[in-house]
Amino acid sequence: MRVALGLAAALGLLVLAGGARAQGLAETCAEPRAYEAAAAANGERILTLPFAPFGRPETGWAAYAPLIMAEIGTACPPESNAFAAALGRFQAAHGAPPDGTVSPESFTLLKGVWQERRPFVMARVAKVCPDPAAAMDLVTLDRTETADDRPQQLRADVAAAFRAMRAAALKDLPEEATSPDVLTVFSSYRDPAADQARCDVQGNCDGAGRALCSPHRTGTAVDLYLGHAPGQAADATTPENRLYQSRTPVYRWLVAHAAAFGFRPYAFEPWHWEWTGPPRP
Repeated sequence: MRVALGLAAALGLLVLAGGARAQGLAETCAEPRAYEAAAAANGERILTLPFAPFGRPETGWAAYAPLIMAEIGTACPPESNAFAAALGRFQAAHGAPPDGTVSPESFTLLKGVWQERRPFVMARVAKVCPDPAAAMDLVTLDRTETADDRPQQLRADVAAAFRAMRAAALKDLPEEATSPDVLTVFSSYRDPAADQARCDVQGNCDGAGRALCSPHRTGTAVDLYLGHAPGQAADATTPENRLYQSRTPVYRWLVAHAAAFGFRPYAFEPWHWEWTGPPRP
């Protein structure tokens, strides 16, 4: 099988330094040969797979590729043998047939792992709506940390973790990948009463587009500005916007490093991250 890095490059998944390194990665990712058929299937389905992992029909899983690569522990592109082999190991560890392909079934396994790391989701599974943050526990972010003039509040411990994470990201990311708006907060704590009033007026708290019991009530959830597709809002859930954001260097940095600061993603919304407590040593 000839491993093509073109798809990964087009999706913004890899940044390779130098031709020798690229060649070495290509040779490594071409193994093991036993997964050639799975690799070919993944290379096709990343853009064509019909599924609805979060209740809405989607075509292809390209927007989730960075999260999947991180979860299964590979830097090899989705159409490679090594990616399929790593996915096969993940499937086997979770009692599923290790065929190495991203399918609705294997994505359900991945989604389950990601969702279980979010205490808010586990509370909702138990039909509990967590209490809102107490006003005395909230701090207001600086204007330089927010995407617009609206005041943004987080629990004090979450704000400290956010600030540490943002500082690390801006230090690591190349200048061309950052702007004054990158990793600023455009939504944080939301007062439940205000959410209820907005739902009553707009009539759109349907549990998918907007949830009445939102993780934002806890003061531990942040919506971070990652850029947006042309003509789209920063929180637009269109396939175009979500794919655009998943390709950005800042999103890939978050996928690789946010857990070290206690933040976990909501896979469907690249901009949405939840603080789950200090990371374990």
